[in-house]
Amino acid sequence: MTGHMIDDAAARLRAAIPAPPELLLTLGSGLDGVADAVTDPIDVPVEDVPGLAASTVAGHAGVLRFGHLEGRAVMVQRGRVHLYEGHAVADVVAVVRIAAALGASGCILTNAAGGLDPSMTPGDVMVIADQINLTGTSLTADLLPDDLPFVDMAAAYDAQWRAAACATSIGPREGVYVGVRGPAFETPAEVAMLRSLGADAVGMSTVLEAIAARAAGLRVLGISSITNVHGPGVPTSHEEVLRAADAAAANVTRLLLEVLRD
Repeated sequence: MTGHMIDDAAARLRAAIPAPPELLLTLGSGLDGVADAVTDPIDVPVEDVPGLAASTVAGHAGVLRFGHLEGRAVMVQRGRVHLYEGHAVADVVAVVRIAAALGASGCILTNAAGGLDPSMTPGDVMVIADQINLTGTSLTADLLPDDLPFVDMAAAYDAQWRAAACATSIGPREGVYVGVRGPAFETPAEVAMLRSLGADAVGMSTVLEAIAARAAGLRVLGISSITNVHGPGVPTSHEEVLRAADAAAANVTRLLLEVLRD
């Protein structure tokens, strides 16, 4: 989406909601249940927003929900789009850019991820301390502010928000998230390579949205729901990911509500 299209989409949404959002909350596969905690919800189908693409993946609702969490005005992306669906980078990061245009100051990115650290178990929650972008692409100049040709990612994930998340009753671990293009799940050799790079969890989203958020000046918190742990000869399926993420949604919701109370 061009800058003009982002402005048009923001204008459409501004007319449909009572107040601009403080925070964008993007929900990963199987985590749509987090949206149930939003009070005074107003739902806008993505098809009603000029230029926005709808996800074709199970577990992604394709709705923008506006309302409140712990008294904070939020914009909840119930279903993101992915590179592996054939979408362009501009489509993947469009909602982040629209949230910034609406006046949001922060962005919470959640995802379902595969555990690379063998000490992990399905159901673990990981606060993202840093990321590795192995999608093979990134944002181009037309998706960045005119005065920002380069994006500083030295502290991409906000240290204060990470500390608040780690101090919640969930007791999450911190780790490095690596984003890949997909749609194939990782081979054992790829798992070994990613571990050697220092990654703790792997998924097919988040990294480009984090870059877009930082380019727009948004503070970022990243949360991974560990849905499977890669091991020798252990198969993975999307159905397994959805089941595990759905089971973990209550913990992710509790973590977010505790962070927002801070």
